[in-house]
Amino acid sequence: MPLFDFFKRKPKKEEKKSVIPSRKVEEKPALPKKIPEKAKLEKQEKTLKIAKKKAIETYRLLKSPHVTEKGTDLAEKNQYVFQVWPQANKTQIKKAIESLYGVDVVSVRVVKTPAKKRRIGRISGWRPGFKKAIIRIKEGQKIEVLPR
Repeated sequence: MPLFDFFKRKPKKEEKKSVIPSRKVEEKPALPKKIPEKAKLEKQEKTLKIAKKKAIETYRLLKSPHVTEKGTDLAEKNQYVFQVWPQANKTQIKKAIESLYGVDVVSVRVVKTPAKKRRIGRISGWRPGFKKAIIRIKEGQKIEVLPR
């Protein structure tokens, strides 16, 4: 049947290569499928992407250092106060502090400060509540909360 002839394989015709006498074509050696250096670079890129993602999560978890008189007094006892994301738990806060500042965290205490009603003249409103974490670090280590 002539309709199904296109399913048949046709033999490949040998192509004639035109060789220009003045120009010689050099064949390049075949490269291996994966170069070990390239594989190492790919692994490094993946680890950098993971590190960047962790850094973003760290900065999302820790809002800011909570600088108060009480906080500066606690800094003398190797304890630092940070405002944190309201849904953060102690283990997440500990990992974030250790990765960001490179210190060993001994303990984490969490305090949830409720929202309070405030009034200025006739206008009344609410002061927002927040969550803060008091972090105790190993003796001899320091966190530079406010750069000098």
